[in-house]
Amino acid sequence: MTGKYYKTKESVEEYIRLAKDVNGKILIEKLKQVLPSNSTVLEIGSGPGTDWKILNKSYDITGSDNSTEFLNHLISKNPNGKFLELDAITLKTDKKFDGIYSNKVLHHLNDNELIDTVKRQYEILNSNGIICHSFWKGEGSEVFKGLFVNYHNGSTLRKAYLKYFDILSISDYNEFEDNDSLLLIAKKK
Repeated sequence: MTGKYYKTKESVEEYIRLAKDVNGKILIEKLKQVLPSNSTVLEIGSGPGTDWKILNKSYDITGSDNSTEFLNHLISKNPNGKFLELDAITLKTDKKFDGIYSNKVLHHLNDNELIDTVKRQYEILNSNGIICHSFWKGEGSEVFKGLFVNYHNGSTLRKAYLKYFDILSISDYNEFEDNDSLLLIAKKK
């Protein structure tokens, strides 16, 4: 994941303002249908902590981010929370989890990086672990505000995940426009 957008205090403050009304509540409701309450969950890319707070109501949640600025924000707003500085590709941690969640984070990875994180997620999940990830739906890629954005469809997600996961569902949903997003829920093989 390249680009400095999430790395500066100014860009993080801008992102927090822009995303203040956006959350993954509907995604987390779908996760709750397949992952029991009190399960251990890693959130990849917690950003401002909006979804972390929702997840924290039902799960033993560990947030993470690769941005020191976001981590500083998360810790200051949630001093009793658990947070790790993690890169979404390598996920360098010895901890194991029952579930892994991300909301519009993994689309910053190119196809090879996505394969690498899928393998690593498999490794840090407990038996029968669940993943729940959202992506922008579409074709191709672009650079937006200095960040790489890789669009996906059901076929590209199946190709990336099927080696390590049984796909429970890939569904369209609306973030800003009709069917502009995809939600993947899968179980560790």
